[in-house]
Amino acid sequence: MKIILIFFITFTLYAKDASVTQLFNVQTIKVKKVSKAYTKSNYGYTKKDEALTYDVSPRFSGFIEKLYANKVYMYVTKGTLLAQVYSPQVYKAKDEYLSSYRYTKNKKNHSMLKSTELKLELLGIDAKEIKELKSSKNPSKLTNIYAPHSGYIFSKTINEGSSFKAGQKLFEIVSLRELWVEVKLPEEDRFWLNEAQKFELTFKSLANKYTTTNALLYPNLDPNEATMTLRLRVKNTNNEIFPGMYTNVKSYLKEQTYLSLPKTAVIRKNSKYYVFLAGDFKGEYEPIVIDAKAIDANTYEIISGLDEGDEVVNNAMFMMDSDAQINSLY
Repeated sequence: MKIILIFFITFTLYAKDASVTQLFNVQTIKVKKVSKAYTKSNYGYTKKDEALTYDVSPRFSGFIEKLYANKVYMYVTKGTLLAQVYSPQVYKAKDEYLSSYRYTKNKKNHSMLKSTELKLELLGIDAKEIKELKSSKNPSKLTNIYAPHSGYIFSKTINEGSSFKAGQKLFEIVSLRELWVEVKLPEEDRFWLNEAQKFELTFKSLANKYTTTNALLYPNLDPNEATMTLRLRVKNTNNEIFPGMYTNVKSYLKEQTYLSLPKTAVIRKNSKYYVFLAGDFKGEYEPIVIDAKAIDANTYEIISGLDEGDEVVNNAMFMMDSDAQINSLY
């Protein structure tokens, strides 16, 4: 049923002039199509990337004769000499290899040499050290331990003169070229993450902003807090991010296009949303039911019931005082 403003004027002719003027102050607005990328902010903290964490654990027992990597958090490059050790097991294997080399040097069958060489390889002896044995008169009592990858020494369990067992972790080397960022999220944000396109990280102490799209949602929740954990991997291009730093994580959804109206144009009554649609004639408005949802404190997304360009009353509360409401038209 349509509301015709002329009816209102007739109804209020005996009122003061200001009432008539008010009735002519009906402002309208058109439904607009808007494109926007939603964002949401959370907090997280950085951790070392477990995939870039390397343990130095010899496959033999021995004693530390000379320790070169003697400080925690010192930076080493791949192939850096970390320590020289004495191992009776390795020394015996070297002697067997050198004896086999001398015995098979002028023979066609080198199976014995290959067997002793394999034994050294399985003990983790560096290929360069095995090659140097061939030109030695006697095997060296010392064996070198090298850094398998570049990174920072986050832990060491030995000092010069220490003994160690086979399989014991002597060093932990961590590369910081990439880091993990763990973010705690409420359970309802899971649906939001399904649409997230990228994540932007900012740090209080850093001027640079970092972006990433590499995300993993852990398949378990913290039962004490009922929160999910989102893990991001970020490239530490300037080597300025360290484990343990807190960061603001802003997630971006892909850009969405939708129809929009300001909050002033929409009325919610009895769990339904209404607008006053302008009719074909000036001063004619019709209350209609629409499907809408609030985007923020000032804006509604129009899901159905209106098309782009439709004209509705902007100040919908003005129409609340009309005879349409009195007669239960909506």
